[in-house]
Amino acid sequence: MSEIAIQVDIAAGRTAVYEALNTHGGLVGWWTTGVDREEETLLFDFPGVPEPFRLRRDEATADRVAWTSVGAFPPHWAATTMVWELSDSPEVEHGTRVLFRHAGWQPGDPGLPPAAYTWGQLLTRLKDFAETGTPQPLFTV
Repeated sequence: MSEIAIQVDIAAGRTAVYEALNTHGGLVGWWTTGVDREEETLLFDFPGVPEPFRLRRDEATADRVAWTSVGAFPPHWAATTMVWELSDSPEVEHGTRVLFRHAGWQPGDPGLPPAAYTWGQLLTRLKDFAETGTPQPLFTV
C-alpha cells in the first residue's frame, strides 16, 4: 500500500489545531464549506462532485485525529485512512507539529499524485486557519 505523508509546524497551540480538525467551524475554515455529519461519519461536499466524501471519525484525541473513508466515492479513496498526529513543535515555540498521513492507496493508483498535491494545499490552509482564525477554505459549495 502507498501513502501520502506531510509534516507541518503550526504557530498555534494544539487545541486550536485539534478544533480545526474536529469541529464544524474548524473544517469549514480550511477544507470545504460543504461539511455535514451523520453520527460519527463526516460528509464533505465539493463543487462539481456528484456525491459527498464519507469519512468515519475513528479517533479524536488531543494527540491524534483519525478518519476512514467509508463511502463508495471517490472509488480510489475506499477504505483509505487519514491520520493527523499532533505533537509539540520543536521549531515553533508554543506551536504544534502535525504529521498527516493518508494511507491505504493501491500501488500505482493514478489518483495518488493529484491527491498529494491537494493535501499539500489543504495543510497550508489548515496552518493558516489555525494561526489566524480567518477562514479560507480551499473549496466552497
